[in-house]
Amino acid sequence: MIQKALFGAGCFWGVEENFRTLKGVQNTEVGYSGGNTKNPTYESVCYQNTDHAEVLQVKFDDEVISYEALVEEFWKCHDPTTMDKQGPDLGRQYRSVIYYFNDHQKIIAENSKEKHQNAFNGQIVTEISEADTFYKAEEYHQQYVLKSKS
Repeated sequence: MIQKALFGAGCFWGVEENFRTLKGVQNTEVGYSGGNTKNPTYESVCYQNTDHAEVLQVKFDDEVISYEALVEEFWKCHDPTTMDKQGPDLGRQYRSVIYYFNDHQKIIAENSKEKHQNAFNGQIVTEISEADTFYKAEEYHQQYVLKSKS
């Protein structure tokens, strides 16, 4: 059955590339979620106070890859101990966040966060919140890393 997952882990370009080729992932789209304005743009997310996170929406076949496996990939692809920062990217839009679509995903995310806390030197600051509206980012952001290789 096709399910959805929604993650924020810094700049969405690299996050998408980490998930895009996983077996069982059917589709990836980058965008914005968790903010306080409708129809945000990249410019508004970066330069105005929309409070959106750059996120990756993953559509996956749960008979091929589990939500648990996607959450494991989430912990590997960024540093969840840095508040509103990943690498050189600084700002609330780069926060670490797992948005869940149902109680099952919420429980998995919370248990996984607790389990992984000992693996990191600092306190995990990842937010776990109910999924909000997903706004697809501009087309030039979609599969940006793949496009830049060609």
